[in-house]
Amino acid sequence: MHVAPAAPSVETRFAVPRDFAAQVANAARAGAVDADELADFDVPGVRAGLFAGYPAVLIETPHAQAAIALHGGHLLSYVPSGQQDVLWMSPRQAQLPAAIRGGVPVIWPYFGRQGQAGDVPSHGFARTVQWRVTSVVRDEDGTVSLTLAPPQHADLGLALRMHVRIGPALEQTLETTNTGETAIAFTQALHSYFRVSDVAAVRVEGLDGLEFLDKNDEYARHTQTGDWVLDDARDPGRSDYIYAEAGGRYRLDDPGLGRRIELTTTGSRSVVVWNPGEAAAERSQDMDQGAWRGFLCIEAANAGPDVVQLAPGESHALTQRVRVLARDGGLAAR
Repeated sequence: MHVAPAAPSVETRFAVPRDFAAQVANAARAGAVDADELADFDVPGVRAGLFAGYPAVLIETPHAQAAIALHGGHLLSYVPSGQQDVLWMSPRQAQLPAAIRGGVPVIWPYFGRQGQAGDVPSHGFARTVQWRVTSVVRDEDGTVSLTLAPPQHADLGLALRMHVRIGPALEQTLETTNTGETAIAFTQALHSYFRVSDVAAVRVEGLDGLEFLDKNDEYARHTQTGDWVLDDARDPGRSDYIYAEAGGRYRLDDPGLGRRIELTTTGSRSVVVWNPGEAAAERSQDMDQGAWRGFLCIEAANAGPDVVQLAPGESHALTQRVRVLARDGGLAAR
């Protein structure tokens, strides 16, 4: 797999695929996950069911449990054995085909509306359509690997597959291939909502000295000093920072839950740290009052100045690996 070297570029301006509206309408009508389709893979510990009210693929291994909604290819839950869920889900269920709030939304092939015209949906074409499972494999130690894909749009020029590995660690990869005849420049993210005891009491390590763009400050450039902590006096809880040329290894330290979440990324040159803050959360239709305190999004991304360029036939992989550690640095106790 070869990826063109990073260089200043202008994002491709995507048109809404011709069949996208029909795919969204189909997602709104989608029912339960097809148990017969999963049975074709004949993998123990993988079944169809419901999670948080959403039809989902449920995975159980000796190491962890997880749930993936086919709506949006959306990872809803990852629970290492004997521990609490790593991910946060809003108790307010979205009315499909709206995007799901919480878990790990797939942002592709553009972040927000970066570089796009105003007529495209925010965050791309993947999170409001029905995905399908294309492979399921169980290793000797019980770890389960799945590959999923959204509908492929011939006129988009890009194809997407997602690989998810459920074991002692969570591994999630977005694999993008240029299927067209011209070069394409795109942005993306795995928009992980990590569950925290109180966002005002946690810190994120691994960002010290990095430059970031602050969306709430008209994308002004700043430099991070020390760990990220919640310190925006303009709006308690608010953070919308894109850290460019980031290092790829971060730790979310949460004294209240007695754990650190370690996030390691590859193929991701930037990282986004986001929380809507109290005022924006109260305007949201899919968050309860005070819900903003219960999560922090740390997003493996290529966004802002970090744009991925692919020549025809080339592929790119963005991967995140998540582990739960005790606060002394060891693996969290079960």
